[in-house]
Amino acid sequence: MKSLRQRIVLLLILAIVTVVGLATFAASRVLQPPPQDDRIDRLARQLMVLVAFAEKDPQAARAAGLVLRDTPQTGDFSDRMMSERLSAAFHRAGSAVEAQVNLQNEPHRATASLYLGPERWLVTELNDFGPPPGGWIVLAGWGFLIVLGAACVSIFAAAKIIRPLQLLQDSVGRVGPDGTLPHIEETGSGEIRATAQAINRLSARLKTAMESRMRLVAAAGHDLRTPMTRMRLRAEFITDEVDRQKWLSDLEELDQIADSAIRLVREEVNDDKAEKVELGSMLCELVEELRLLGHPAALAERQTVTVSAAPLALKRALRNLVINAATHGGGASVRLAVDDNHAIVSITDEGPGIPENLMEQVFEPFFRVDAARRKAVPGAGLGLAIAREIFERFGGSITIANRRPHGLEQTIRLLRA
Repeated sequence: MKSLRQRIVLLLILAIVTVVGLATFAASRVLQPPPQDDRIDRLARQLMVLVAFAEKDPQAARAAGLVLRDTPQTGDFSDRMMSERLSAAFHRAGSAVEAQVNLQNEPHRATASLYLGPERWLVTELNDFGPPPGGWIVLAGWGFLIVLGAACVSIFAAAKIIRPLQLLQDSVGRVGPDGTLPHIEETGSGEIRATAQAINRLSARLKTAMESRMRLVAAAGHDLRTPMTRMRLRAEFITDEVDRQKWLSDLEELDQIADSAIRLVREEVNDDKAEKVELGSMLCELVEELRLLGHPAALAERQTVTVSAAPLALKRALRNLVINAATHGGGASVRLAVDDNHAIVSITDEGPGIPENLMEQVFEPFFRVDAARRKAVPGAGLGLAIAREIFERFGGSITIANRRPHGLEQTIRLLRA
């Protein structure tokens, strides 16, 4: 049971049921009837009055409603234990009367036959000393009502207790593409208002920090272009061909890094409208385009499925992933499958893969598995970061995993339109 709500509900139910159970037990002990022997002794003394009356004047006893018979009352069951206890009570009271108790088939019906002498018996009804009929049903109903009431109270109380936590969860779930939280109404109890105010303050600070970061990256990328242009012009005048090519190569890499950083910032704040896109046709066009450019790529499996996304942004993200597989993995194999709710694009390669200890860093900006390969393989290390930003903006996701015995698989899941 991992849910905090469920734990609180269970704890409250156990607490309420335990308290009510202990209170019921204490009440039952305080209000319990006197011991059975005391009740039987009092009953014996009362019956001795009837016995004395019946022995002294049988005719008057009959006229008063007492039942005098020649034989004892017969019943469905003979309560031998009760008979012995009642007889013992008579003896303790100084009477030699013997009693015979019989139980009738009807509930709460018991008769006592008191021996008065030869062929003389006084028959009278007794109160049932046992629990009332259906006592277990009453007890079960009482327990059910306790549990039901405790559950209702506990669920209501748990909802109130975790309301601030639910507010936090809902707010985090509505984080925008720019990393900011939506404004929350500061109403309700004091704790909820305090939580809402704290979240709103956090959202304002996050928004300020995100805007500052975006301005910094955009300004740095833009301002770098002027000195890079001057350096490129100066490099053209270097007489040594080898040195000139090294300068131009480094400047080209700097230019790619600046362009990629600016594109990443733009994707984070981009608000392109989503459209219905036929994903199979887009992948077919993309693979054919990359093959014409010399990239080893193939569409191994294709289905017809429509997704909702900005066409240019989606194609740019998929292009980045296919180029990564073709460049670093020796070739890209693209497959498109569907399930009930998603279109699933799988891009596999036969490359060396990524070390498991670096797998969590692959979506970080400027991440490179091997920094020594920067010179041999073009790129700024922002392709995966840009692709994930685009997919998540349209409700999708991307995961990366190593294949066995070698290779890498990039899996994209997009909601079907």
